[in-house]
Amino acid sequence: MDSRHRLPTDTDDGMLVIISGPSGAGKTTITRAVERSIPGSVFSVSATTRPKTPADVEGVDYHFVSDAEFDRMVGAGEFLEWVNLFGKKYGTPRAWVNEQLARGRLVILEIDVVGAQKVKQQMPEAFGLFILPPSEEVLLERLRARKREGEDGIQKRFAEARREMQQARQWGIYDKMIVNDRLDDAINEAVSCVRDELNRRRSRA
Repeated sequence: MDSRHRLPTDTDDGMLVIISGPSGAGKTTITRAVERSIPGSVFSVSATTRPKTPADVEGVDYHFVSDAEFDRMVGAGEFLEWVNLFGKKYGTPRAWVNEQLARGRLVILEIDVVGAQKVKQQMPEAFGLFILPPSEEVLLERLRARKREGEDGIQKRFAEARREMQQARQWGIYDKMIVNDRLDDAINEAVSCVRDELNRRRSRA
């Protein structure tokens, strides 16, 4: 397990950033903006059992695997965290994350609150951001505006989102909560938070 010895950021320039937020909060847009804005950033691509859509790019959006392959990876301990969400499984590949951190990269994970808790238990030095909507009413409007599913599905996601926001506030996983009212402002705040933390750690090393 020599990869474990390469994890502590106080002996390396690598930093792990966790970005979470409920569906409709804008976390993916903000995550991609952070990745583009900070040199040396890499986005951790999750493995998933959900079907590939025409818009998806293998290895960019997800690594698409079968249920059997995913279960094998779980059994082999190949995930930092994994979750079964709405009947589909998602997991963060451990070896790739460790390798990128060892190279001094900024590794960005976009995962849910339960996954973030699992990662923080193993890697407490990870820096966490949680993206919030301006209000629950605005979040519900955004979910409806996406027109991806019927009202039943929207209400299911909305209930899950409320639960996630409550967990994020209670569990103390995140270093910063960012309200995405105006997207440009939220992006600038997220980029500044990550850049400042990265500079702080590197100056301390």
